[in-house]
Amino acid sequence: MAAFLALTLLTLSIFSSPTQAEIFTSIGQMTDLIFTERELVKSLKEYIEAEELKLEAVKSWANKLDTLTHASTSDPEGFLAHPVNAYKLMKRLNTEWSELESLVLQDPSDGFISNMSVHRQYFPDEEDEKGAAKALMRLQDTYKLDSESFSKGKLPGVRYNALLTVDDCFDMGKLAYNENDYYHAVLWMQQALRQMDSGEDAKTPKADILDYLSYSVYQMGDLPRAIELTRRLVAIDPSHQRAGGNLRYFERMLSKELRDMGRSQQELTDERPIQLDTYERPKDYLPEREVYEALCRGEGIKMTVKRRSRLFCRYQDGNRNPRLLLKPMKEEDEWDSPHIVRFLEALSDEEIEKIKELAKPKLARATVRDPKTGILTVANYRVSKSAWLEGEDDPVIARVNQRIEDITGLTVDTAELLQVANYGVGGQYEPHYDFSRRPFDSNLKVDGNRLATYLNYMSDVEAGGATVFPDFGAAIWPRKGTAVFWYNLFKSGEGDYRTRHAACPVLVGSKWVSNKWIHERGQEFRRPCGLTEVD
Repeated sequence: MAAFLALTLLTLSIFSSPTQAEIFTSIGQMTDLIFTERELVKSLKEYIEAEELKLEAVKSWANKLDTLTHASTSDPEGFLAHPVNAYKLMKRLNTEWSELESLVLQDPSDGFISNMSVHRQYFPDEEDEKGAAKALMRLQDTYKLDSESFSKGKLPGVRYNALLTVDDCFDMGKLAYNENDYYHAVLWMQQALRQMDSGEDAKTPKADILDYLSYSVYQMGDLPRAIELTRRLVAIDPSHQRAGGNLRYFERMLSKELRDMGRSQQELTDERPIQLDTYERPKDYLPEREVYEALCRGEGIKMTVKRRSRLFCRYQDGNRNPRLLLKPMKEEDEWDSPHIVRFLEALSDEEIEKIKELAKPKLARATVRDPKTGILTVANYRVSKSAWLEGEDDPVIARVNQRIEDITGLTVDTAELLQVANYGVGGQYEPHYDFSRRPFDSNLKVDGNRLATYLNYMSDVEAGGATVFPDFGAAIWPRKGTAVFWYNLFKSGEGDYRTRHAACPVLVGSKWVSNKWIHERGQEFRRPCGLTEVD
């Protein structure tokens, strides 16, 4: 068994080269890993069964020979006086022990190792693990969930329970620490320590947790707590190579701070456990971060009674479009200004499954256009995978494109291909504009800017995943089979900067959408220009 484990580790190291990064960005593709793991478990069980059969055969040999040798060694000459015993001794040592040697040398692990090597190319790599860990931290921030909520699986809308161990929490904290993200390092190391103090077993030594936690707390500017934690570390491991030096340094720093404040004695260390609000979360590059995340939580939505009174529902026949006369589209107002509408029953379940089937083999990490260079690139603020589908790919795509044209009254001849997106762990797209703000962008020369956005929701989402508009405080929640539509440009062709929007991180569930960006060219008589800039 030890040889097998060594061989397995060797195999894992051989096949650990990165082959398929960013799996974590699409739940749809991650589902394939579930079946891969099931196949590996089946193979592992077959190996165990073969190993057990081999061991039983060896045991049977050992028991038989133990009884035989016990009798033969008690009276060797008397035993061998019987000619049959003499013959069988010659036979055993010449033939049967060789057969036993061959049995022992058999390696039932070959099939399992071979199966591992086949599937290994589809395994996630280190970047996937890191991306998934960062996604948990993003969810933690956006939805104000403490580490214990994740550790104990206390999430809204979950159907399956999942727990994080001390070692899991330690690994989360260590990843954050290595990224100089001491805010999250503190939260996760504190959770690891809390679970260990409650009696949970772990491979990670408590000294390691205290080491990372004390220094992270120091980096957050909490010297008294850093000193208290470092003293706990010294008490556990007096010979720790850094603890003693760190403790003396922290104490000198605190003494200096007290002298500068004209105090001779420090206040008692805050004994309350570290929570989300114990330390201020560092600011980042996104100015509307707080507004955006509040909307994702359903907070700060500016839907007043007066505004709601201006929202209606209606049957939309596309200005008496023949394809909509007998079965008009159900339309609901989601917002008054800018006008955002939702179409009900915009896609059937059969159409959704076909679109997903066509998109899955083509899914690739979604990109954004660099505002400085205009080059498409991946970005941490957009975590999803997307695929582009043409009308020629399948009659369903052609039918959906035609339906979009019928409903909106805008031609899709100059529109972009249907983009299908699937969001992965904590999948999101932070606040952005759909229209280009680069007036000389080469991609605008032929078909013009993105006039309007048509967004199909192809799945329900158990928690999170809303489309939010921070500028005017709107939140639109995914509903399978519906679609939302809004204009990105005023009739003058100027960009409507109020339409800056975001796809909130998916907390629980798998979010599938398909987008159709409709461009300006060809709409001259369908949506004539206005006389004022913001008409």
